[in-house]
Amino acid sequence: MSALTRLPEADPLYARPRPQRPFYATGMLLDAADFSAEQTYHRGRLAQALALLSGGGTLAGLAVSHSAADLPTDRPEEIRVAAGVAIDRLGRLVEIGRPACLRLQRWWDASLAADGGDSLRRATYANLPRFLSARIQAEAGTGDIPAVPARAVVADVFLRFVACETGLTPSFASGPFDALDAVATARLSDAYELLLVARDALDDAYSGLPNPGPDLAAIADPAARRAALQDAVLAGWEASGRSGQEGQLAPAAEHPRDFDPTAVFLARVLIPVTADVPPQRDGTAVLVDNWSRRFIPSLGLLGRWVGI
Repeated sequence: MSALTRLPEADPLYARPRPQRPFYATGMLLDAADFSAEQTYHRGRLAQALALLSGGGTLAGLAVSHSAADLPTDRPEEIRVAAGVAIDRLGRLVEIGRPACLRLQRWWDASLAADGGDSLRRATYANLPRFLSARIQAEAGTGDIPAVPARAVVADVFLRFVACETGLTPSFASGPFDALDAVATARLSDAYELLLVARDALDDAYSGLPNPGPDLAAIADPAARRAALQDAVLAGWEASGRSGQEGQLAPAAEHPRDFDPTAVFLARVLIPVTADVPPQRDGTAVLVDNWSRRFIPSLGLLGRWVGI
């Protein structure tokens, strides 16, 4: 169930194109670029509406959990992600249609092999509650939830949108080719990629967690709360991914350096380790924090919240 990396640049919405509708006239010759422009216009408008209405985050499902290895059945240790759907910062729906996983020991071994464990060493911390949500701090060590370890590698689970080419069909050859049996992609599947990223450079001033935004509920005075809401709306345009904006989308608070700024943060994973260099896993349970992500509740849930 491991994800396969694909280049995200296949999607034209990464360029955040300006909203230009194709305009047709009788007798005009159309080519593939015209049909692509038509799709890009409609996808871009819908994506911008979602980005501005809800922002990026988890819309439904996508709970992250840890599954220990089972030697009798030869099942490997996994970080599992339940089926669900998220909205990324460009407003695209990113859907996992069935449960997916990242094999934790394979990821650990690959990290050790890549740089001798230096990335794991830089992602190792003590005093870990400062990097966790308030809910997991309160629930850790109760029921089936492991306690917060004294020392651990901090890694984050991200979900991002990728477009996968499927459905080849016969076509004219393109480029410096003279083939009579050329084929071209007939369909693009809206797919996903799961990433587990070791987090370095965390400290008391930077937790690497998503910014929850202004806490309007903490404002008791209705007039002051209304004013804060209006200010947040007026300040929300620059921070959003929108069409026609030049340059790369600025990374959010949860994104590591040189990372896809549209990736959706799902969970924080603490992997207990020893004080060795490079760090070694100590065999105690892995802790998963699902509660630091951005949640996008449905209107039905919000209605239940306010009692209607």
